[in-house]
Amino acid sequence: MQSSKGSVLIDVRETGEYRRGHIPGAKNIPLSQLQGRLGEIPQDKDLLLYCQSGMRSKNAARILGKKGYSKLFHLSGGISAWRGKITK
Repeated sequence: MQSSKGSVLIDVRETGEYRRGHIPGAKNIPLSQLQGRLGEIPQDKDLLLYCQSGMRSKNAARILGKKGYSKLFHLSGGISAWRGKITK
């Protein structure tokens, strides 16, 4: 799940959770702020979403899908299931 030129990695956890550790290259847009920050999220790129366990990222994908986003993916099991590098 590495960010590539055609994708954006978004951590939908709250800012404090993000600061305790996140996947390198991830942009923090908490689920609680998602609706107000849609302008920061490109519609023409693959969006790779994750949270702590997978529930919030699934909700984020549902919200974005209703707003016309179609290239949506989420990390099943969230960062808890992630075995790659973590940045603090």
